[in-house]
Amino acid sequence: MDPILIGIAFLLGFAARQVGQPPLVGFLVAGFVAHACGIQGGAALNAVADLGVTLLLFLIGLELDLRRLLKFEIWATASGHAALSTGLFAGAAIAAGAAGLGALAGLTWEGALALGFALSFSSTVFAVKNLDDRGERSAMHGRAAIGILVLQDLFAVIFLTFASGKLPEVWAVALVGVILLRVPLLAVLARAGHGELVILFGLFVALGLGAGGFGVAGLKPDLGALVLGAVLAGHPRTRELAHSLFPLKDLLLVGFFLQIGLSGLPTWEHLAVAWFLVACVSVKIVLFFLAFAQLRFRARSSVLAALALGSYSEFGLIVCAVAAQAGWLAPHWPGVVAVAVAGSFILVAPFQNAAHALNPHKHRWLTRFERRRRHSEEQPILLTDARIAVLGMGRVGTGAYADLVAHCGDVVIGVEVDAAKVTAARELGHRVIQADVTDPAFWHRLERGRIELILLAMPAHDSNIHAYELLRASNYEGKVAAIARFPDEVAVLQEAGVDVAFNMYAEAGAGFASHVRSNLEDVIPIASPKP
Repeated sequence: MDPILIGIAFLLGFAARQVGQPPLVGFLVAGFVAHACGIQGGAALNAVADLGVTLLLFLIGLELDLRRLLKFEIWATASGHAALSTGLFAGAAIAAGAAGLGALAGLTWEGALALGFALSFSSTVFAVKNLDDRGERSAMHGRAAIGILVLQDLFAVIFLTFASGKLPEVWAVALVGVILLRVPLLAVLARAGHGELVILFGLFVALGLGAGGFGVAGLKPDLGALVLGAVLAGHPRTRELAHSLFPLKDLLLVGFFLQIGLSGLPTWEHLAVAWFLVACVSVKIVLFFLAFAQLRFRARSSVLAALALGSYSEFGLIVCAVAAQAGWLAPHWPGVVAVAVAGSFILVAPFQNAAHALNPHKHRWLTRFERRRRHSEEQPILLTDARIAVLGMGRVGTGAYADLVAHCGDVVIGVEVDAAKVTAARELGHRVIQADVTDPAFWHRLERGRIELILLAMPAHDSNIHAYELLRASNYEGKVAAIARFPDEVAVLQEAGVDVAFNMYAEAGAGFASHVRSNLEDVIPIASPKP
């Protein structure tokens, strides 16, 4: 891959981060800048982009709960939104074409339906990357968005399989037997240790067995990676596997975003149509918001889920390309939709940042869309008689909870957004409630009782900072401690007013030494007092 292209990607990704935008926005702009400078991505960039998307779907599969896809709120929203938005976009395109508006003139019903279907999808890459960056994948709105994205991907795969005229091989039915691979694959993973073999195992399963096997059978390779990930889901070692592959996935996805920008700009006339499509993103977002509100989500959850699904999808590019090959759409449409996809990323990203701090109590018009009866996962929060609260029950939070209970007694309560972690903690006998502490409504609905100390133990630094700002805004006057991974994060926490900021990496050695001293006092030499 061209080193100049890598340099442009870094500089613009860095610039985007400095102005409060996700680096991926900078990567998209970098692609357009590189194209304007005559730089080509080539086969290497295409391969990197394909690997990134395949790994992303594999990681989604690793955390996939198939039972959740069968929930009414997921399949009804995914299918209903797809049908409604396809009809609206297709109808609007036909009307604009009949009026003789630019590139839409002469559009047939087949082409309009294909275009509407392409625009109904939401970007899995963009949505999951943003949810990961904010630590919201396990939040209620994050889980709902990912479930809908998975179903949309399945809709796209079905369409592409039949619209391309290339049916799967007869023996593709045998791929149902991949479920039989679960036991032997997990046995291999258990013996792979904790180093580079885990990464190679993941790549082999995702790219070799998943993408490769499904590709030979005439099915979408990305679907194979998703299915193999789902086959392994639910095992304790899969979380470690996912954690080891995340940095590689993020790096490879840079190629995907560069690839979109490098696809080039259409003519000015076609560019105007593309930006009109970008403006129509608001229609998708409103439809999703209303759907979630009717499903008894709170206003903030509905907004966050709708914005997560608001952008156009990379699958839309593929659908348009297939439709153009079939003669349903003119050859210029894939380029138009490519610009619309990139533009939707750039448009939605700032709203996602702003919505993260959305407070329905300050925007009461949003609460008018809420149903009187709330979803079972969005009920009021009670901390009963606890005096210490641990926010975030991952590995660090769970360890802190256990130590505090051992030294302070049964006055500790945990708060965690991930339902699986809540279940696991309760099975250990821990007192844990499920809630999203980055939600302003959490602090307004919270009955704090006698809470005197709060530990912010979430893995995402931004989540800890945001939760701290919310709890101080709710007039909490007790002590607050928070974890961090890097010195600059410690400095940010201290400047914000956190009473104790703990650098997990820097102080891990000190904690280890303290543990050794307390257990091996008879062999630890006592230092002589300094004169």
